[in-house]
Amino acid sequence: RFNVNNKILHPEIAECRVIKTDMELEVLRYTNKISSEAHKEVMKAVKAGMKEYEMESLFQHYCYARGGMRHTSYTCICGSGENSSVLHYGHAGAPNDKTIEDGDLCLFDMGGEYYCYGSDITCTFPANGKFTPDQRAIYEAVLKSSRAVMKAVKPGVAWPDMHRLADRVHLEELTKIGILKGNVDDMVKVHLGAVFMPHGLGHLLGIDVHDVGGYPEGVERIDLPGLRSLRTARSLEQGMVLTIEPGIYFIDHLLDQALRDPAQSCFINNDVLQRFRGFGGV
Repeated sequence: RFNVNNKILHPEIAECRVIKTDMELEVLRYTNKISSEAHKEVMKAVKAGMKEYEMESLFQHYCYARGGMRHTSYTCICGSGENSSVLHYGHAGAPNDKTIEDGDLCLFDMGGEYYCYGSDITCTFPANGKFTPDQRAIYEAVLKSSRAVMKAVKPGVAWPDMHRLADRVHLEELTKIGILKGNVDDMVKVHLGAVFMPHGLGHLLGIDVHDVGGYPEGVERIDLPGLRSLRTARSLEQGMVLTIEPGIYFIDHLLDQALRDPAQSCFINNDVLQRFRGFGGV
């Protein structure tokens, strides 16, 4: 009988997975390239009256037929209409089975896997090919936050600061749209950003889509709304691979909770917000 210590090497192995080799980076580039092409094919094919799972099927077919990617990195999320505000929609209890309707926003979060290396790509677009003014405004707000993070991200930057940056851009843009009012610094203090982006900004990516090594010894989770959902709070290093996936969602129970909280409700224009009930998310 052997005494096996299955803990002593775990942090070392996890750290080996955090920093990618050149070969690993090449496989990840390929995986994400094919997945990006598959997303484009889905966008071209979507029409009102189709089922969400038809888009899932098309994505999987393209990844396998064109890229040799037999598996996906995670269960495909094909949320249309209100389903686009359901984080991790597409599971067995809600298996991408809604009929896509004219006027719906489609939020499709799908990624293929190649030689065990994952991808994770989310695209949001109008099912009928034309944004409404409100849809365009929210889409452009999220696009602005994504580009702000991409511009700021570099070795040495703390990942929680990138989450805070995305939150701030969202709050500024939601104020311009008219959903929010008041001083953005004061909104930040009451964590208003987490009402619209309750998840973390992104995560390490590799052999697992939510890869290991996010919280090594000495890195503590920040117990604040939104930030507590981050899968890593590390400072970034060369060779790390992370997703950047900010979002703005209109989730009824979070909106209702904020409206009941005087510290947050004072910043919300409820009359304007009503237009966005049932909007979904980007």
